[in-house]
Amino acid sequence: MNLREQREELETKTLSRYATLSKNTRGRDSEIKPCDIRTDFQRDRDRIIHSKAFRRLKHKTQVFISPEGDHYRTRLTHTLEVAQIARTIARALKLNEDLAEAIALGHDLGHTPFGHIGEHAINEASSLGFRHYEQSLRVVERIENKGKGLNLTWEVRDGIVNHPTARKPSTLEGKVVRLADKIAYVNHDIDDAIRGKVIKPSDLPRENIDVLGQTCSERINTIIHDIVKQSLDINDIRMTQEIETALMSLRKYMFQNVYIGSKAKEHEQKAKNMLIQLFLYFKDKVHLLPVEFQEMMENGNETLEQIVCDYIAGMTDRYAIRKFYELFIPPPWKVL
Repeated sequence: MNLREQREELETKTLSRYATLSKNTRGRDSEIKPCDIRTDFQRDRDRIIHSKAFRRLKHKTQVFISPEGDHYRTRLTHTLEVAQIARTIARALKLNEDLAEAIALGHDLGHTPFGHIGEHAINEASSLGFRHYEQSLRVVERIENKGKGLNLTWEVRDGIVNHPTARKPSTLEGKVVRLADKIAYVNHDIDDAIRGKVIKPSDLPRENIDVLGQTCSERINTIIHDIVKQSLDINDIRMTQEIETALMSLRKYMFQNVYIGSKAKEHEQKAKNMLIQLFLYFKDKVHLLPVEFQEMMENGNETLEQIVCDYIAGMTDRYAIRKFYELFIPPPWKVL
């Protein structure tokens, strides 16, 4: 029995009867030889971390566009925080930590530059529409590895595409990530908004803070404990009504006071206009797209609009700004 098989046997003996066992995966689109050391979900985690899309997350907006301070979250640090919360909950509930972590690390791979305003820009510019969670799935299935995709397991892909609130993951690990995402961004975005002087601690709804806690760590701790207590030994991931109401009320407060119309968002329209202009430019001049994207269109039966969406969505904030400057801003004249 090799190390992978030993690990799979350990999962059978120690995990909850509701956990997703590595040996029971529905598999990959293309069959590969099993690893002697890692389970399938561990391999998926590694493939995501080693991908180019994962590395680019460090230069993509979470809330603040190109913040000057070193301590503001980026899409990468948000992703790592989601993974940490998901692993904590999965471990406590004896679910498959490796699956939960792989889903968490991959859930935002398709996010655009400049956060959700970038998502709105591409959705507006393209007749195909655009949703970041569907793009995250597309990244791992079609874009990474020069158009071959990462060939992840069905369970990881299901969790990635179903992480938004309105969707329903097929595994408990996917449900854990869906909640971990919300726990992370609500509380950590509050932390960043206070650091950026967009809001003050005293502005937060007192009725919610009294329930969840005064600090970011207290609130996260309260919510995690509630989820674990309510979800032990059942085939679901739940919160008490009191905790869920407080969390969703804080989320609503953030939309009203930070995510929409605050000074943290005052330059978003510029970012949106910039991405729309880039989209229209490359849609008209497809021959200027990077070679790998042109090859995807030629070899993979992909439409022009889809390929342009892929290219724009994959940009980092700073690359989009640099590309816009290069294409649309005339350089100073100088004598050669």
